Amino acid sequence: MAQALGAEVKQGLERSCADAANGDRIVSAPGGLGLERIEARFHGNAFEPHRHDTYAIGVTLHGVQRFHYRGALQHSLPGQAIVLHPDELHDGGAGTEDGLRYRILYLEPSLLLDSLDGEPLPFVRNAVVDDPHLRDMLLSALTPLDEELDDLFVADFVAQLAQQLRRHAGKPAKSTGKTAWRA
Repeated sequence: MAQALGAEVKQGLERSCADAANGDRIVSAPGGLGLERIEARFHGNAFEPHRHDTYAIGVTLHGVQRFHYRGALQHSLPGQAIVLHPDELHDGGAGTEDGLRYRILYLEPSLLLDSLDGEPLPFVRNAVVDDPHLRDMLLSALTPLDEELDDLFVADFVAQLAQQLRRHAGKPAKSTGKTAWRA
């Protein structure tokens, strides 16, 4: 079951507190090895500059998400994806008084490496990506926050995500090989 984080729980990747007065909160999904998923709702400046050991990849659902990343101010609108690379300094908050709602997953780089067959991790230059296919693929893993994702889904999702990140990094999709029709 998804868990609303309050003042007593501050050990996760996103260390923040719930503010019942304005609806600010973080809901954490049941975790799997190497993959953490949350939904966050905030008003104003939510996070001071910080870094993650993981990829932070998500979708803005409501409002404007404002953050500094790689020396530039970024804005993500509803339906846009966000791709933040490991160990990159960033902050975050709502870009308007209406507040902000987003879902995001934190992915261990080693999971991506397993899907890339020895190739280096792809670098997506644009932190904000306007791509409905990427958005929908991300939401397939982010929508059932109250359910644990099964291992087969995660393996397939990470393989698809690796291909999407390669594409947005300007690298051609890897061939999946020939189908063995006789077999």
